[in-house]
Amino acid sequence: MKRKLLALGFAVIATLFMLYQNGVFAQQSGGAAPAAPAASEQPAPPPPPNEPPPIPPQAETTPPPPPPAVAAAPTIQIDKTALDNGGVITVTGTAPPGKPVFIEVWAEKTVRASRFDSEKDPETGKIPYLLYMTHDMPASYVIYVPQDQKEKLESIKKEGGKWSYSKALKDLGADVAYSAPSKVPIDRYQATLLGSVIGSRGDLLPAMDDKENKKRSMQLVKARFRSPGKVFAPTVEVKPDGTYTAKVTIAKGAAPGKYSIVAATDKNAKSPALSVENNVGFPMIYLHNAGTSINVIGPFLLTLAISIFGVLMGAGGGFILNPLLVSIWPLPHTIVAGTVMPTVLFSQGSGIYNYSKIKFINWKLGVTIGLAMVVGGFIGPKLTELITLSQYKFVFGWILLILAALMFWQTTPAYLEKNKKEQAILKEFKKRAEESAAKKGA
Repeated sequence: MKRKLLALGFAVIATLFMLYQNGVFAQQSGGAAPAAPAASEQPAPPPPPNEPPPIPPQAETTPPPPPPAVAAAPTIQIDKTALDNGGVITVTGTAPPGKPVFIEVWAEKTVRASRFDSEKDPETGKIPYLLYMTHDMPASYVIYVPQDQKEKLESIKKEGGKWSYSKALKDLGADVAYSAPSKVPIDRYQATLLGSVIGSRGDLLPAMDDKENKKRSMQLVKARFRSPGKVFAPTVEVKPDGTYTAKVTIAKGAAPGKYSIVAATDKNAKSPALSVENNVGFPMIYLHNAGTSINVIGPFLLTLAISIFGVLMGAGGGFILNPLLVSIWPLPHTIVAGTVMPTVLFSQGSGIYNYSKIKFINWKLGVTIGLAMVVGGFIGPKLTELITLSQYKFVFGWILLILAALMFWQTTPAYLEKNKKEQAILKEFKKRAEESAAKKGA
């Protein structure tokens, strides 16, 4: 019996020990033990020592497309780097075979350019009354195009004043070279109908984005240089192997200083800029606000002759000098009008002194109409910013024709016969002139 009890005790102790080894007591004392992981979830055994860990498999990816090919930039050389009052520069270089080459040339000197948009919008039917203005337009700007574009350029010239600079760039393919003017800052003013009549610029509007600024810069190029022949020249000769030659002309009377020259075959394929220095010396003088140089001897002699006749007419000569300066020299009408005003003071000052000595001045009438001229003097300069050269010539020409016809009519015998006062004035004028001459001769 004792042996059976001992065997049973050993059996119980062995059973309890095995249960303990299997964690039965731990589960009962600390809560349910975590379930053993499934065979598929068993952690991978660690890699053997000195053996790199396995590389996890990567998802299949499509290789990125190759970057777009960049067109090769043309090379450029020039045969001279300095000029004396203009000249011709030979530009040579190489470009990818079969590609047209364009040469962009612009002056470092800048001038003001403006355009008043008073054309009715075809979509809205309204007139915008917008004034676009910049003070940073290159004083000289030309794009030289291939020689095979000559006929297209001639057809553009035949369009007259209706030609479009932006359309010309596309038709000639020269839009790939257009760069320098597109970067100039342009101010935009909102005017009104009444404001445009009295010459008011209006309210300054917010700055335009780059795309709009570039579009307006093309319009200002046309407003500044007016003719297609001044901004395009078909002188680039391109050979089948890609070599090219071009004649670049800096005109006499052009702005002095640095000129930049760039060759382009694409918007992103341009050569480095080369520089040419244009030297100008006396008697040539540079007019910075006109963007051109002129020989001052010619205007001096012309003004001398006009002032003699102008003072005789009691007008100072400005009405004669204005159209002649605009027609003979490449000067903007705004600059001519502004320049002639102070110069007339010299002739009028001496004329006032001499006319006062022979008592031909009526100060009451002179002061009265002088007040009206003061008001007009404020309106006129602003108004010149809002009209084109062709409009200026048209209005000025008709005024001169009407005045000429009126003065000619007043010299006819029929007019003099009907106007006894006119005869009396002429006789008095002749009498005083004779008396003055007699005193000087005595």
